[in-house]
Amino acid sequence: MRSYFDEQMARMNERMIAMGAMVERKIDDACESLRTADVQKAQAVRDGDAVVDHAEREIESMCLQMLLQQQPVARDLRQISAALKMITDMERIGDQSADIAEIVTVMDLSRPRPDTFADMAQAAREMVVGAVDAYVKQDVLLAQRVIDADDRVDGYFDQIKHELTDNLAEERRHTANALDLLMIAKYLERIADHATNIAEWVIWAITGLYQGEELQ
Repeated sequence: MRSYFDEQMARMNERMIAMGAMVERKIDDACESLRTADVQKAQAVRDGDAVVDHAEREIESMCLQMLLQQQPVARDLRQISAALKMITDMERIGDQSADIAEIVTVMDLSRPRPDTFADMAQAAREMVVGAVDAYVKQDVLLAQRVIDADDRVDGYFDQIKHELTDNLAEERRHTANALDLLMIAKYLERIADHATNIAEWVIWAITGLYQGEELQ
């Protein structure tokens, strides 16, 4: 019975890793479409969101079957419960990447964008990669580094917000474009927040201690 449960857990972990890779690619492609003004790539990110949704439902079904059939306790129960929480955050990361891509398809891509966007996008992506890696390796220290990195992304957001606000004061005819860029920055900040949430669930799954509150 235990060996069967371990096989189920291994399959769930494989699907978790695959889903993590999906959302990492979506972040990459969404941010690349902004950097290169590639509307076609942005449309592909926007239209491909159903794949992430399907992965969430598949993993959710696997977790619920294990809970009902195996009735796990202690750390096994935390692992499965944490996975259910984490896939929700990963699905939202996919949604927010699609939201970024949606904006790219309609905004004025001829206008310059703050250089900080590339740094913010990279930092947010690294947090997602780190959070998934921490889950795979069951590494509390790596998860904590992801949590600590959130302040860096928040700093980038503040920097972009101030730059866009200053530009608005000088060029009011470009208000719509500045608001589009501000929304993209906000989505990147939310992606980092969800990566933090994933890392906190990893720590809870390993230690039983949860540091934060679940995002709405």
